[in-house]
Amino acid sequence: MNELLLGIDIGSGSTKAVVASADGEIVATATRAHQMSLPRHGWAEMDAEAIWWQESASLARELTENVGADPIAGVCVSGVGPCLLVCDADGQPLRPAILYGLDTRASAEIAELTDRYGADAIVARGGSALSTQAVGPKMLWLQHREPEVWARTRRWYNSNSFVGARLTGEYFLDHHTASQCDPMYDIHALGWYDEWATDVAPGLEFPRLVWPSEVVGHVTAAAAADTGLRKGTPVSAGTVDAWSEAFSVGVRRPGELMLMYGSTAFIVSVMAELHSDPALWTTAGIEPATYTFAAGTSAAGLLTNWIRTITGSPPFAEMVAEAAAVPAGSDGLLLLPYFQGERTPIYDPQARGVLAGLTLRHQRGHLFRAVYEGIAYGLRHVLEFLDDAGGPAERIVAVGGGTTAELWAQIVTDVTGREQQIPTQTIGASYGDALLAAIGTGLVLPATDWSRAGKVLVPDARAHEIYEPLYENFRSLYPATKDTVHRLAGMQEAPGGA
Repeated sequence: MNELLLGIDIGSGSTKAVVASADGEIVATATRAHQMSLPRHGWAEMDAEAIWWQESASLARELTENVGADPIAGVCVSGVGPCLLVCDADGQPLRPAILYGLDTRASAEIAELTDRYGADAIVARGGSALSTQAVGPKMLWLQHREPEVWARTRRWYNSNSFVGARLTGEYFLDHHTASQCDPMYDIHALGWYDEWATDVAPGLEFPRLVWPSEVVGHVTAAAAADTGLRKGTPVSAGTVDAWSEAFSVGVRRPGELMLMYGSTAFIVSVMAELHSDPALWTTAGIEPATYTFAAGTSAAGLLTNWIRTITGSPPFAEMVAEAAAVPAGSDGLLLLPYFQGERTPIYDPQARGVLAGLTLRHQRGHLFRAVYEGIAYGLRHVLEFLDDAGGPAERIVAVGGGTTAELWAQIVTDVTGREQQIPTQTIGASYGDALLAAIGTGLVLPATDWSRAGKVLVPDARAHEIYEPLYENFRSLYPATKDTVHRLAGMQEAPGGA
């Protein structure tokens, strides 16, 4: 009888699940599409009950029925994060989950906590400056803006730990996610920093900390009824989706970097040793005693969906073909991709999108290519910060749904002048979850790597030459428009809008 592993990943636009054998062979997959909620400018939320739990349970039931008699020997869940889901003492959600860095509501609280503890002290203790990615300011926002919800709050979860709690009844959080819950985690001691944690989140019970592959508990009878999994099936902790995806493609050694093309763009770079940079996020890694630099944009694939929607929702392949027919540089069209504010490296929740150089000659293909190029310029900006902080990456692995449209990844390669590897298997974070479950249950050794090398994208020298002056213009466009854009953002955020 073949023992199988179930990995589930809760993404921004869908929940995906995979069943794999202990040697990495994919046996079955399934997906549920969903949408995040954007109820106000700067807000990004998700219904934890309907999306995180019900979709995970539904996928588990579908796949356990598909694989028949072969037992699921282990389960692991990853998901969007770091998020803030506040619950009562029984683990029932009190409001929609506040999502990761693209939710920018807590700007005032970021400033308040930075002033309270000191910017240098926060970076020294936790490894990262406070930003929209941090969980602590969002806790303070709830205390300020929704005190009645905070008064009922006893526990808090990320997406993976909420589903893990529903499966096992256990209250936990993995070290990696915890290391993004600034300013409450001590990156040096690898544990909660009680002085700041109890100050930021008074009255809350803090989850026990575990590593992502660690078995945190076993499927309960109630969860078995909901999911079709056998009672007693081991459940590993899981982590934030980007790190699980990096794990799935073998980005585990110093000098290796994962570039994820998704709703947002995300970078995970493995460090040789622990150090910090205020422009980046320093985090605990997937495996014990490992550390990563990370960076993320607030929008990437979200922008391609936006431009497609406002131009009549043509087939995606048609849009890509039109963009491919446009020359590098989009005939002098330049886009700042800060439609949802921006995370690294400018940390500006009031940044907004800017389209410069537009003429009556520009067509839909120009706009679509300019979106790809704007994202690429933003990623080059981030990579330059990573170069300064830890040295250039020796290997860049590209993953995510955006790699299926090779034009996007090739534009990034041409803009940055850096090769990218696209693995043969790009199932995503759910595949990394299955591997974490295999490691946690002891079916494979901790050093096991299921990834396989695939295509290598090489920079086009002529395109790179064209992009050089455009990148310099990109870098100058944000400071040149910042004051105007901030005034417009203020109008958007005012009651009733502009």
